[in-house]
Amino acid sequence: MKENNNRKYKKLGWLLLITYMIILFYLLFFSEAFNRDLLLDNYQYNLEPFKEIRLFFDYREQLGMKSFLINIFGNILAFAPFGFLLPHLLKRYHRFFPMVFLSMFFSLAIELTQMLTKVGRFDVDDIILNTLGGILGYMIYAICRGINYLLQPKKKDRKQK
Repeated sequence: MKENNNRKYKKLGWLLLITYMIILFYLLFFSEAFNRDLLLDNYQYNLEPFKEIRLFFDYREQLGMKSFLINIFGNILAFAPFGFLLPHLLKRYHRFFPMVFLSMFFSLAIELTQMLTKVGRFDVDDIILNTLGGILGYMIYAICRGINYLLQPKKKDRKQK
């Protein structure tokens, strides 16, 4: 019975991960709301860490709160599901550092693809924020896993039943 429930949770997890990846792919490469329908004339990039983050903080009133929230918190929240779902589905990502590396690598791949296809610009700040999102998702996963472990009956208690 318990193994059957685990399979159902795994299938649901994979479905959620695939759905998340499709939505993320759409937003990052095709969404008109994020001007993905406009191809840039040349390759654009920012290689200076915290440059764009600082600009969004300094000019948040001129840019508008919506733009500020989408750029700063949107990049973080967009990667939280990645950091939560992947370790839930694959044991090799149960540990913190592999998950951080994978979040950073995944973000780097997206940024490079956006720049090379000219539907966006390569921004090292996005990699930083996306990696923080992956870490946030992983921390939520680790907390949930810890709570689940605490709520599980101990082996000794299971034998007595």
